[in-house]
Amino acid sequence: MTTSAKPNARALRAHIPTATLAKSVHFDDALMNVTLMDGRILSVPIIWFPLLHSASPEQRNRVEIGAGGRSLHWPEIDEDLSVAQLFAGAEQSAI
Repeated sequence: MTTSAKPNARALRAHIPTATLAKSVHFDDALMNVTLMDGRILSVPIIWFPLLHSASPEQRNRVEIGAGGRSLHWPEIDEDLSVAQLFAGAEQSAI
């Protein structure tokens, strides 16, 4: 048994959940498909997002995944989406 007064350094680190963090994004004709770190794929209609819907396929594919997987950003069309709100089923008007 250890009686060390030193706190466990690992126990002091913040927990970073990986379940709802984006790993990659790809599109088909009607859906944005966000692959999550745990392997699930979240699919949402791109018609929910007017800027993405009107963007070219090339513009849609130039997505940046930020904040460790919590946000999606398209600098060329100035669109930002929260992965958590996508996961909750929120449309653009609610984000």
